[in-house]
Amino acid sequence: MKYLIVGGVAGGATVAARLRRNDEKAQIILFERGEYVSYANCGLPYYIGGTIKERNKLFVQTVKGFVSRFRIDIRTRQEVTRILPDTKQVEVKNLQSGEVYTESYDKLVLSPGAEPLRPRIEGIDSPKIFTLRNVPDTDAIKGFLQQTNPKKAVVVGGGFIGLEMAENLHAQGAKVSIVEMGNQVMAPIDFSMASLVHQHLMDKGVNLYLEQAVASFERDGKGLKVIFKNGQSISADIVILSIGVRPETTLARAAELKIGEAGGIAVNDYLQTSDESIYAIGDTIEFRHPITGKPWLNYLAGPANRQGRIVADNIQGAHIPYEGAIGTSIAKVFDMTVASTGLPGKRLRQAEINYMSSTIHPSSRRILPGCHADEY
Repeated sequence: MKYLIVGGVAGGATVAARLRRNDEKAQIILFERGEYVSYANCGLPYYIGGTIKERNKLFVQTVKGFVSRFRIDIRTRQEVTRILPDTKQVEVKNLQSGEVYTESYDKLVLSPGAEPLRPRIEGIDSPKIFTLRNVPDTDAIKGFLQQTNPKKAVVVGGGFIGLEMAENLHAQGAKVSIVEMGNQVMAPIDFSMASLVHQHLMDKGVNLYLEQAVASFERDGKGLKVIFKNGQSISADIVILSIGVRPETTLARAAELKIGEAGGIAVNDYLQTSDESIYAIGDTIEFRHPITGKPWLNYLAGPANRQGRIVADNIQGAHIPYEGAIGTSIAKVFDMTVASTGLPGKRLRQAEINYMSSTIHPSSRRILPGCHADEY
């Protein structure tokens, strides 16, 4: 059997390794348009900030190590540009030589991930504006910091990556401002929890601009001016865009695979797409939420790796359903650890799902109604 995998980070690398463990003789080819495979995205902000000292600590496995251990044909800097489902082939472009060729498959796994959002805002193409999604992005930001030593940094977006970047830019000596369109940072948690994060950020000297949308960026001497839609502006020497991502579905759409209502590739319980010979995993898919039953996009490495193991087993004859994930995440925000699992109250109210709420303070010895002290 011949298996092709598109995308070599997290889920894609997991599929490849599992396939080899299951079948020593299978032909496995993994295509990655970047230079690296199997690295820890969650560590990228901390390498930029200096918490992770050595760049090689970011990599779970190098290409050389992966090939040596699993005997997999890994083709980096090669991009799958087209899927031909009728003939079960893909078209590949070698990004170094420009060569274009085709490769056949028995089963194909799509794990292209997601791409950062870059809205069409005037001035957004400035070389002082960055997104953070992969190792080259990381190298570019760290190199810029080392060369220019920026004094003022603006992070647009108050999600997990945005807050981690704010902390690490602060660690590099920059005065940091966070601009967030919503009324709180960290959308997966309720406002009552987010308000504690707001106070902690301000205590650390971070400026918070909530319910503010960026209208444009303008050159301002050697720096930038970040202009809000209400006319207010702040200055910056570096800007990090962290306003979210969207599933990378270009290949799937061109191949006329079904795209779901949430914008991700639609898959069945066994992670097959609308073409039974093509599977999809990770940030590129949507899957029903175990609580609401509605499709959603879950941009986390843990579920992607689990999906990868299930797909590898299923395409080799197993029949294992994926049960979905409720979305569990943990982030460090300076001296605070913020975690969430399941759905916040605001989402449950939107879904008209009844719930109970309890607030527990660590220093409190109050006993909840109906509980005894030894039941904590």
